[in-house]
Amino acid sequence: MPLKRLIKKTTVENLWIYILSLLKEEAMYAYEIPKKIKERFGFEIGNVTAYIVLYKLENSGYVETKWKSENNRQRKYYTITENGKKLLNEGTSYLEGLLKKIRK
Repeated sequence: MPLKRLIKKTTVENLWIYILSLLKEEAMYAYEIPKKIKERFGFEIGNVTAYIVLYKLENSGYVETKWKSENNRQRKYYTITENGKKLLNEGTSYLEGLLKKIRK
């Protein structure tokens, strides 16, 4: 079905834009991200998928990590970098422009 393909391409296959959007608001540890995506955007992803995308974003310089102690436990928190903010802005601008073209 065309609609199912569109949904998959604009959600699961492009998680980076959703993850950067969440990290723009606050630092998070990886395990939180699938839950936040479900709550805010209405679709589900696996924990491993979130880790894979975060790893790629970190290696590309779009997110960075910091270890924080929380309840006698160390957690790796992800934050968006300036390059990540720029990429997020470029991605959202592209999508907004695309929607304008489609709606004409």
